[in-house]
Amino acid sequence: MYQTFSDNLSRFLELALVQNVLTVLEKTYVIWLPIIAFLIFWHFFTVYTRTKFIANLKHVLLEIKVPKDVFKSPLAMELFLNGLHQTGGEATWYDRQVLGKVRAWFSLEIASFGGELHFFIWTREALRTVVETQLYSQYPGIEIHEAPDYAKKLSYSPRTHSLWGCDFVFTKPDPYPIKTYTDFGLDKDPKEEYKVDPITPQLEFLGALKPDNQIWIQFVVRAHKKEPGEKDDPLDKLSKKEIKAIVDKALIKKEDEEKTAASQKLSKVQQEVITAIERHMAKHNFDVGIRVIYVAPKESFVGTNIPGLIGTFKQYGSANMNGFKPSAWMTNFNYPWQDYKEIRQNKTRAEVLDAYRRRSFFWPPYNFNKHIHLSTEELATMYHFPGQVSGTPSFNRIMSKKSEAPANLPI
Repeated sequence: MYQTFSDNLSRFLELALVQNVLTVLEKTYVIWLPIIAFLIFWHFFTVYTRTKFIANLKHVLLEIKVPKDVFKSPLAMELFLNGLHQTGGEATWYDRQVLGKVRAWFSLEIASFGGELHFFIWTREALRTVVETQLYSQYPGIEIHEAPDYAKKLSYSPRTHSLWGCDFVFTKPDPYPIKTYTDFGLDKDPKEEYKVDPITPQLEFLGALKPDNQIWIQFVVRAHKKEPGEKDDPLDKLSKKEIKAIVDKALIKKEDEEKTAASQKLSKVQQEVITAIERHMAKHNFDVGIRVIYVAPKESFVGTNIPGLIGTFKQYGSANMNGFKPSAWMTNFNYPWQDYKEIRQNKTRAEVLDAYRRRSFFWPPYNFNKHIHLSTEELATMYHFPGQVSGTPSFNRIMSKKSEAPANLPI
């Protein structure tokens, strides 16, 4: 009986509270309703201005042709990437909210057309000169040409073609770095016969495709920076948190419960991980979205190329550091009964192809997948022009690099 009375009293009080809240809202709607309406309007206004700004941007796709005698280490690419670390263009709230400006983003791409390899860089037309001069400064013998967009040239239909695509994310928390070219000794510029370049297995795989198969790999990148309103950089905070977790794990309590110095208890592996995280944070970092697409006519689509493509990212990972795993898009379909007659899959195929063509990752309409962070050193490891250690015959190189005419030629 007491329990029944208590329950009824609780219901009465809850009802009275709701009625009081409704009464207050009714009497004060002239205050809160305009505020909510303004916030909704402001949200859609900023989406509109940003969409308009992005739609009015002009972009170009540049193809880079590499000479046969390029012996540069990935350090040259890292220096080039420092020049792409563009944080300007959205400095004030007026730029961001009213004008809809966003900082520049780029797409670094490797494409295989039937085993024929090509390197591309997609950029704003206004930044084309910056990209070209930075590239020429590190690779004097290369040739750079504006190319038609191969992704838009593809005539794709689910009736005639099969398509698979995914994004790649980290296997560990963001601050853990991947294996970089310094871990492979490429920072010391060894002789070609002694080089172990982690990009080589990927290029060899891409070079072995059947004539009518295509694989595209893109790294959509923008300079990482602390967002407006943030007191501290979340990436920096997370890095310090992970280092602290490693140190705390190494602490060992003595019998009197006094902790020994962590520096004396860190294993060699733990010390290497901490050093790698600190080196990672000491360099410029990029927000990065990694997306791949494999497309071929239905009759020549090779299903085993999918795990083969995923496997080409394995050499950048290790048990102690970070690694990559596929995510989103076609990875969402694991069982036949998830999709009747592939209706959802065909819709997803069209969307991932459209996302690739737009180079969309940080802004609508395809900003729903989480991006990762790579330092210039890590990004240069995954995207650089290989030396002769890569013997892929289908990698189109210039026969020789061009040199300027002697200055003392007679006029």
